[in-house]
Amino acid sequence: MTRELVRPPKARPGDRIAVLSPSFAAPGFAPAVHEQAMRRLAEATGLVPVEYPTTRLLGANPEQRAADLNQAFADPQVRAIIATVGGEDQVTVVPHLDAEAARRDPKPFLGTSDNTNLHQWLWSLGIASFYGGSTQVHLGPGPGLDAVHAASLRAALLDGGRLEVSDPGESEDVGRDWNDPRALTEHGDREPTEPWSWSGPERSVTGPTWGGCLEVLQWVLTAGRFREEPDALAGGVMLLETSEELLPAREVGWIVRALGERGLLAAVDAVLVARPPVSDFERRPDATERAALRAAQRDVVVEQVARYNPDAVVCVGIPFGHTRPQWILPHGGAVTVDGAARRVWADYG
Repeated sequence: MTRELVRPPKARPGDRIAVLSPSFAAPGFAPAVHEQAMRRLAEATGLVPVEYPTTRLLGANPEQRAADLNQAFADPQVRAIIATVGGEDQVTVVPHLDAEAARRDPKPFLGTSDNTNLHQWLWSLGIASFYGGSTQVHLGPGPGLDAVHAASLRAALLDGGRLEVSDPGESEDVGRDWNDPRALTEHGDREPTEPWSWSGPERSVTGPTWGGCLEVLQWVLTAGRFREEPDALAGGVMLLETSEELLPAREVGWIVRALGERGLLAAVDAVLVARPPVSDFERRPDATERAALRAAQRDVVVEQVARYNPDAVVCVGIPFGHTRPQWILPHGGAVTVDGAARRVWADYG
């Protein structure tokens, strides 16, 4: 049976929001982008950003970063938590977290990428969260907040409600270098998006979400931190996205196949796959090759889902995860995937 999760209460304007670096302390590397992000976070939400000892501390050890998370969960004046960015070693932070503090006072947590570790930790405690939000990527850079990000940010933190997940019509894989002054005023190289790709039966599915960054899910499973039987995801919606590491399509397929062998693909009723990044600062294939790389990832995921669960509704190309503009989506909250109408809605309650 699908696991029932607690949905943390919303914050209110004037409340404090902890801004933490559970993985890489990007604010210590590029403080100008961080400071602009803090101003914009306050302006967009009315919340008061609060930094902690490791928010800007490059090289902080796992115990120090966990201590900041524990303090934020334990502080009754802090009503939400957002991560500055992802990284690659948050798996080492999780053993030092205080589960009882999070259970006593559940709060909305927002983060993406390596923060999949924290989303899975909260899910294991029975607490819903929000997959998305990165102050250093989605709030600080560029001329301002993207409209879809601002709407889902407010819905996750303050307003709740049910929003239709839409395509903003443009996307970038990577912005300007954070230490380039143009990062404060310009987007990265954006290009038009392709229509979302639908497969599976033409039916509507509504269920709680589970998932995150595909590479990090592999680490979570390898570390033995998803101990539930597959039926804990029964009737749910799986969220899958890939990182700026630009995995080859065949490796994406191998990981998705392993999810199938674990029984997780067969358990869910729908799978949402994000538009993947296919370029970075060093590698920028031409437009034709970029489209081909995205199509290759799409095809291998669709193939593996169909192999293990031909009844699942699958939509590929949703703007969440590592590209921008980004939708923040519920993790453990309800999402509707309508394969007949070819529309997606998210419940931020």
